[in-house]
Amino acid sequence: MNGKKLSYLFAGLTILFWGTAASAFKLTLEHLSNVQLLAWASLFSTVVLLFIILLTNKWEELRKLTWKKALPSLYLGLLNPFAYYLILFKAYDLLPAQVAQPLNFIWPLVLVLLSVPILGEKITAKGVLALLVSFVGVILISSEGNITNIDIKSPFGVFLALSSTIVWALYWILNLKHTGVDPAIRLFVNFTFATIFSFGLGIFVDGFWNINLNWLGGALYVGCFEMGLTFFLWLKALSLAESKAKLSNIIYLVPFLSLIFIHFILGENIYWTTIAGLIIIVSSILYQQISSSKQKS
Repeated sequence: MNGKKLSYLFAGLTILFWGTAASAFKLTLEHLSNVQLLAWASLFSTVVLLFIILLTNKWEELRKLTWKKALPSLYLGLLNPFAYYLILFKAYDLLPAQVAQPLNFIWPLVLVLLSVPILGEKITAKGVLALLVSFVGVILISSEGNITNIDIKSPFGVFLALSSTIVWALYWILNLKHTGVDPAIRLFVNFTFATIFSFGLGIFVDGFWNINLNWLGGALYVGCFEMGLTFFLWLKALSLAESKAKLSNIIYLVPFLSLIFIHFILGENIYWTTIAGLIIIVSSILYQQISSSKQKS
């Protein structure tokens, strides 16, 4: 199988696994707290990434990793997965999955916004328009089907879901400066630090060690198929792709696929406002990206 076909195979698996993630979050959070899920999923993800490093013959490269090169992973791991998933899991705990998942998906637009002060990039009028239009999508999704009399049932949950996009976007901006380390090794070190942070936080959380062993399987699934393995598959897909931009666009299938799983696995009746809001947000992202690529060409 050539590189192009492999890139689409890895991308397809990524979309499938990330499409199931929202349902896995909700099911597992019925039995584990957000801190418990973060800690155990981070640990399982770290183990998975270590196996990937061993299977891809990168152990020697990991062994020779200097503290200077590993140090950025200390703060990157604090951002993602630690802070990002700590916030996101709490948002899923407070909101229906069909609300939390699409709200979390506005991060590409937040990335554009944060790139202005951090990277010194300029935001165009079309970029501002995309942000404003996406805000309409956020309102629709947050209304949970009651657009005529908007009464957001969990404002704090909505706030957390939107806040997670800031953490995620900030992580990717800072990640651009952390080069010279193999992506799989970088992810492994990030998750190692995040695991330490998570279990450290657990010391101060009542009932942290009261674990239902049956539901550690949920944390294992999240650690493998939302985090470790799937992160690696996506990075591998991008590295093999002939056009990273074109391949990246298919990731916008994830929230739509996720709604199917949410409906059939969780039994949530999907609101028309969720679908409409999601279409508006994804359209705004694609509009901004197309406008940006035309301006550069």
